[in-house]
Amino acid sequence: MRPIPIVFHFGPLTVHTYGIGLAVTFVFGGWYLTRRLRDRGVPTDWLSNVAVGIIVGAIVGARAVHVASHLSYYAGHPLEVVMIWRGGLSSFGGLAAGLAVGIFLTRRRRPDGTSLPWLLDVAAPVLACSWAIGRLLGPQLMINGGGHPTTAWYGLSYAGQVGKRIPVPLFQAALDFAIFGILLLAERRWGRRPLGAIFALWLALWGVARFAEEYFWLATPSLWDAVEVFSVVLTVAATTALVVLRRRDVSSADRSSSSTLTSASSAV
Repeated sequence: MRPIPIVFHFGPLTVHTYGIGLAVTFVFGGWYLTRRLRDRGVPTDWLSNVAVGIIVGAIVGARAVHVASHLSYYAGHPLEVVMIWRGGLSSFGGLAAGLAVGIFLTRRRRPDGTSLPWLLDVAAPVLACSWAIGRLLGPQLMINGGGHPTTAWYGLSYAGQVGKRIPVPLFQAALDFAIFGILLLAERRWGRRPLGAIFALWLALWGVARFAEEYFWLATPSLWDAVEVFSVVLTVAATTALVVLRRRDVSSADRSSSSTLTSASSAV
């Protein structure tokens, strides 16, 4: 996959491969989530408004984090803050804002009888798969998309970077597709699980993968910056949530069993 950061120009606008990749990813994510919900008998007419909100939130969040991390430049060029067609989007900001908006809108618009944790569990594999596809159609084709310089056989050339580079987007996609497979396996094999467990599992695994990608392949020099710290905090928080959910589920099952035994004893 040879980097092609700019597809074409439309008047003063520059159409980037990264933008097209994001659009394809959003379309795929919406289609896949709709399919999973319909397979479970859940109506999907409410999804369109939520999807629009997620897209807007993700773009705003991605741009806001990028601008904040390059504040010294944009302080002198304030008009460029809104020029997203020139590139400059943070995946972390997009994911965080998109999730926040999606959860907020889903709580208000979800069909009666469906809980938010259950819906998040259904969405988790969609997020994992979409993120993997986004890595292939976004950073892999953009400017400065590679990682550290390398002489290994798998090194690739990237626009804006000298020499062969570690193909981090490809490695990211492989890790995220692996996480996607783990989530699907957990859905099928983890029969009795607390609601929200699949979503928490995705966050924990994604945080580990994101830390590894940044620390070993991207950071120059390798140090603990905001991305790595956020990844560790996310993993710890999600793992803690998994443990809490599991303990609550076990306690609930124990109380149910105790209640059943008490009822049986009374009947005798």
